[in-house]
Amino acid sequence: MTTFTTEDKDRALAGAELMSDKGYEEAYLADVIRFKMKRDKKRFWAGDNISEYILDERMKEQLIDEATEAFETVLDRLLIDRETDPNSKGTARRLAKMYFNEIMAGRYDPSPNATAFPNDSQDRYEGLLVVRSELRSMCSHHHQPVVGVAYIGIIAANKLIGLSKYTRIAQWCARRGTLQEELANDIAREIERATGAKDLGVYIQATHGCCENRGIMAHSSLTQTTVLKGAFKDDPGTKKEFFDNIKLQQEFAPR
Repeated sequence: MTTFTTEDKDRALAGAELMSDKGYEEAYLADVIRFKMKRDKKRFWAGDNISEYILDERMKEQLIDEATEAFETVLDRLLIDRETDPNSKGTARRLAKMYFNEIMAGRYDPSPNATAFPNDSQDRYEGLLVVRSELRSMCSHHHQPVVGVAYIGIIAANKLIGLSKYTRIAQWCARRGTLQEELANDIAREIERATGAKDLGVYIQATHGCCENRGIMAHSSLTQTTVLKGAFKDDPGTKKEFFDNIKLQQEFAPR
């Protein structure tokens, strides 16, 4: 097991009191963080962001080291020779780095910095904006890939964000273990937070590895989810314009 210093523990627990320092002299950093989240009543489901508990890259590297050890055990239990099989040497660490730095990075990294620009002048933009964002996520049930596209629509409020930020926010929400229904809600909430817009819509269409690679083996399966708020929900004209724009974007950039 990994030994970490008193400084590491203090930082991981943000100065809080441990149940028993003696019990954590030889422990995993992940166990200390898990203890603190439970004590703080912080939910840490697969789709939740827990970046406030990962204070720096040093802590993330230690968590990757610990996950590497765990993945080595998984490979051993699967009876995979990771010592002499050239394709399996180093696989445990590759898996650990992939989870923390790529497919579940949205759990461990803070939200993207979405610089806002004022939209409150006399000639402010009051029209509809629709952004297409490619997504890769992971099903939290079977840890299979979810691949698709999110269409984000807003009626501009008093501030705008750069076009790339919509995709950065959507991808940050997606890089976790989640369900597509939850993902649509997460993207809508974060876009509202970044822009202040109350009139917005999020439409996601995606394929799911848990349907394609196992179970029903449905290779033509496509799942669609929609979240509509404000005028997107209440005004038929706005709703129609949003979905008309989606259709145009699909013709321009088919999946």
